Amino acid sequence: MKSKKSSWLLSYSLAGLMLIGAVATTGCQVSVGGQTIPSAYYLGDDIQYFVKGPEFKLSREQAALQAARARATNK
Repeated sequence: MKSKKSSWLLSYSLAGLMLIGAVATTGCQVSVGGQTIPSAYYLGDDIQYFVKGPEFKLSREQAALQAARARATNK
């Protein structure tokens, strides 16, 4: 009879620990495959604002290359 009680206690203890572990690990912000998944508290997070810039980030480099090509063809 004692072994049945200890087995019952062990199984419920393990189930309780697994439940506590599952609750403790939820609500965290994670990155999965390059996509950021929000936490449970995303509505209360502070907002980050990024100013809109040019679509092509290398516009100065492109202009410099075009100028160099124009100078090379004019010589």
